[in-house]
Amino acid sequence: MGTLNELTNGAKRMNKALMGWLALLSVMVLGGLIAALQILLRGLYQTNLSDQVPWGLWITHDLSAIALGAGAFTFSAAVYLFRIERLEPLARPAVFVGFLGYTSAMFALAMDIGRPDRFWHPLVYWNVHSVLWEITWCVILYSTVLMLEFIPIIAETRWFDGWNRLRRFSHNLHKATPFFALVGMILSLLHQSSLGATYGVLTGRAIWFKPSMPIMFILSAIAGGLALTLLATMVTGKLRHRRLVSVDVQREIARFVGYVTVGYLYIKLWDWAATTYYSSSPGIADALARLQATTPYTLTFWWWEILLAGVIPAVILLYPRWRRNEQALMAALGLVVMGVIINRWNVTLSGLVVPPEWSPGVIGAAGVAVSYSPTMIEVAISLGILAYSLLFFTLGVRYLPIYREHF
Repeated sequence: MGTLNELTNGAKRMNKALMGWLALLSVMVLGGLIAALQILLRGLYQTNLSDQVPWGLWITHDLSAIALGAGAFTFSAAVYLFRIERLEPLARPAVFVGFLGYTSAMFALAMDIGRPDRFWHPLVYWNVHSVLWEITWCVILYSTVLMLEFIPIIAETRWFDGWNRLRRFSHNLHKATPFFALVGMILSLLHQSSLGATYGVLTGRAIWFKPSMPIMFILSAIAGGLALTLLATMVTGKLRHRRLVSVDVQREIARFVGYVTVGYLYIKLWDWAATTYYSSSPGIADALARLQATTPYTLTFWWWEILLAGVIPAVILLYPRWRRNEQALMAALGLVVMGVIINRWNVTLSGLVVPPEWSPGVIGAAGVAVSYSPTMIEVAISLGILAYSLLFFTLGVRYLPIYREHF
C-alpha cells in the first residue's frame, strides 16, 4: 500500500513539474511572439543590427539550429540506406529534432530578413551565382523531405485511428523512406557545406576566406546533430525512468561523435596554423590583432570553442571509462552542442565586427572594430524560438510515437 502511494505521489509530482515546464515554455513563446510583432510593425531599427554588422544573434541561432538538425540526415542515411538496424530507435527522434531545428531556423530567418513577406523571391528570381540562393533551395527542399518523413509518425497516433486514407498514404510514404533518406543526405550535405562556403568565398574578409570552411561546417554539424539527438534521448529516458536506446548503441554513437570531433579539431587547428602561425597574411593578421584588442575573441575561440567544447568532450567520448559514465557522457554531448553554437557565433561576428580597410567610410585602421551586442528584443525572439523547439519536443515525445523501442 505504501509503495502504491509513493508511486501515485511521484506521478503527481512529475505531472506538476511537467505542467510548470510547459507553462514556462509557453510564456517564453508568447514573449517571443510579442517581440516578433514589434519587429514586423516597427522594423529592424529596434535591434543592434547595422550595415556593418547585418548578421548577429538570429543568424547564429539559424546556423546553429540547422547544424544541430543534422542528426536527421545522418541517422536516416545510416538506418535506411546503409541498413544499420541497431540505430533504428534513434531514426525517428533524429527526424523530429531535425524538423524542429529547421523550422526554428526559418523563424529566425523570417525575423532577420526584415521583410518575411518576400521569402518567396529566391524561388522566382533565380541568382545561380549566389551561394545563399542555393542554400535557400536546399533548405526548402530538405524541410519538405523532413515533413514527408514526419507524416507517418503523426498518422500512427490514436487520434487518426479512423483515418484510413491517411494511414494508407503514410504507409506508402514510409515505403519511400530510403529514397527520402538519399535525397535528404544529398540536400543536407549540400547546404551544410554551402553555409560554410557563404563565408569561405568572401575574399574581401580575409579572416573568412578559406577553402576549409565548408568541410568544418559539415563535420561540426554531424558531430553536433548526433550529439543533440543522443543527448535528447538520454534526457528523455531519464525522465521516463526507462532506457530508450541500448547501452552498446549509446556508447557506439558517443565514440563516433568523439572521432568526428577530433577530425574537426584537426582541420581547425591546421587551418589556424596555416593562416596565422606558419604564414602571415596581412589581412588575417590585422583582423586578429583588432579582434584581440577590442573583443573577447581569444577567450571564446581558444578556451571555449577549442578547449571546453572540443578537446574536453572528445577526450571523454573516446576514453572508455569516462564514456561508460552516463553523467560524464551527457556532459560531453552537451559541450559538443555548445561548441557548435559558439563556433557559429565566432565565425559570424569575427568577420563583421572588424571592417575591411576598403569599406566605405573606413580609412585604414580608423575603424578598429564595430561593437555588437543583441538588444533585449533580439534575445526575446531567440528565446521564444528556443522555447518553441523545447515545447514541441516535450509534447512530441509525450504524445507521439517518437520512441517505439525500449530496452
